[in-house]
Amino acid sequence: MPRQYLDVPYKSKDAAKALGARFDGTVKRWYIEAGTDLVAFTLWLPADDAPVPTASTELAFGSVSSTELAAVRKGIPLSRLLSGVGAAVAQAFAAGVWTLVEVNEASVRNGHVYLELSERDSNGQSVAKARGMIWANTATRILPEFEQATGAVIGAGIKLLVRARPVFKAQYGFSLEIDAIDPEYTLGDLEARKKEIRARLQREGVFDRNRRLAPPWDYRLVLVVAPQDAAGLGDFRKEAERLAAFGICRFVYAYSRFQGEGAAREIVAAAMAALQQMGSGARGTGGTADPDEEGNSGEGVGVGEEWGEIPDAIVIIRGGGAVNDLAWLNDYDLARFICDQTIPVLTGIGHERDNTIPDEVAHARFDTPSKVIAGIEQQILRRSREARQAWESILSAGGQAARSTRLTVERKDVQIRADARAHLARARQDSTASLNQIAVSAVHQVHDASRQSLALLNAVRTDATQAIAAARQTVPVLMTSIRAEALASVVEGRATSAMAYNLVVARSTAAARSTGQVLDDRLQRVAERAAGAVQQARTNAQALLREVTGQGPEKTLARGFAVVRTVDGKPVTSSQQARAAAALDIQFRDGSAKVRTDTIAGKKT
Repeated sequence: MPRQYLDVPYKSKDAAKALGARFDGTVKRWYIEAGTDLVAFTLWLPADDAPVPTASTELAFGSVSSTELAAVRKGIPLSRLLSGVGAAVAQAFAAGVWTLVEVNEASVRNGHVYLELSERDSNGQSVAKARGMIWANTATRILPEFEQATGAVIGAGIKLLVRARPVFKAQYGFSLEIDAIDPEYTLGDLEARKKEIRARLQREGVFDRNRRLAPPWDYRLVLVVAPQDAAGLGDFRKEAERLAAFGICRFVYAYSRFQGEGAAREIVAAAMAALQQMGSGARGTGGTADPDEEGNSGEGVGVGEEWGEIPDAIVIIRGGGAVNDLAWLNDYDLARFICDQTIPVLTGIGHERDNTIPDEVAHARFDTPSKVIAGIEQQILRRSREARQAWESILSAGGQAARSTRLTVERKDVQIRADARAHLARARQDSTASLNQIAVSAVHQVHDASRQSLALLNAVRTDATQAIAAARQTVPVLMTSIRAEALASVVEGRATSAMAYNLVVARSTAAARSTGQVLDDRLQRVAERAAGAVQQARTNAQALLREVTGQGPEKTLARGFAVVRTVDGKPVTSSQQARAAAALDIQFRDGSAKVRTDTIAGKKT
């Protein structure tokens, strides 16, 4: 394919590349493919290849003269370049194109709807972005139709099939003007997402696991997961607080977002944190779940006691909303969390026409939060009625059993009284014979005891007399032995004490002698050191005296110095003093000489 080469300076290479130019490494020049509009590359076209004004150039730059065309070769204003791009875009897209987009952000200003649009790949990465807008007159026409058909409002996360016309304006850049929305695509996308999650759960065999659980026999403790400011939460809590006030059922609340990116994960995290805390027996104030790692927290209605138990049910409530607001709950992880619970999960997420995947997999689905608490109250009321009926049945059966027992007791009492009188008569007869027999036996036993006591008394007296006689013989011998052993012990103690005393005296004498010797030695060393110190001081003093004596004026005069004095013997130490004196006396090594200061001054002159 032929190419159009360009004269692009090095500093302009990035601008040429941004407009679509390519670099030919063989000839070291930039080029564009044939058929490319040359308007944007006018600055870099060779002089002989400058484009002749055509319909497209006139569209981009207006009618240009030869002088203006020469100026274009040197450079064009940015506004003219961007206007040319806008004109090219308008010419290429005269009508709107049906386009699949995902809304990242939506806002309304003065009736106009401004959108941030994107496209994502299978990994969720953005591959394209653009700004979009729906002008007010178009929005009033297409948005009500879309909301009525889908039940959804345009917001973040919703996917749309829109008819958009690309627009490029020099001041605002590229955008898409939307004039139509296909509601069937949005409904199909939402349903396709639910169908995919539903099929995956069915393949895993858990889709109806929670629904197959037995319903709660009664409600004593319920975990409620809801947005903190949910529309239906107030109605739910009003009835729940009434049940809690009478001690019938306690409710623990865990709060989480229910819409927006990551809302499903936060719901699961909040519920799991509350379940873990309730199962661990953590103490809360009024049944309050502490914040989890996502920053969610719960506040419950209860009596502030220790939990340490599993709730009878988990309630997930939200209240009504747009279809795309509820679409955030169509999440696999949230649905799987509900399926895996071993306690029933009750949902009250929307209205009767709103249906989500959590509603489908939950044990029971209610249209609104008010109907959820109403269902709980009905179950509690049903069990209360059953308990009352059982109590009445117990009372009735108890009355019949009491009457039957009373008749049986009366019959037994009559029979017992008759039997007791018969037994008493027989006992009286038997007791008289027994008393006579006991009296005879007692007389015989008394006689036998008297004979045995006399024999034992005689035996004791004999044994005591023998023991006293033996003791009288043994005591003198023992006393003699004790005296001998005591005398020996006293003698041995005296000998031991004398030896110990002598030993102490000897050791004390030796210690005193040794201490005296040590003192004498130390005194002798002190005296020797003192004598040495005195001798050293005497030597040092004599040396200093000799040194002082050797520093007299004679030695100084012998080295060529002289001592200058006034005639009255005062030393002269400066030239000023010498000039002030009339005469001076100068002492040399071998004598002194008197001089007049004017003589010295005349010689100096």
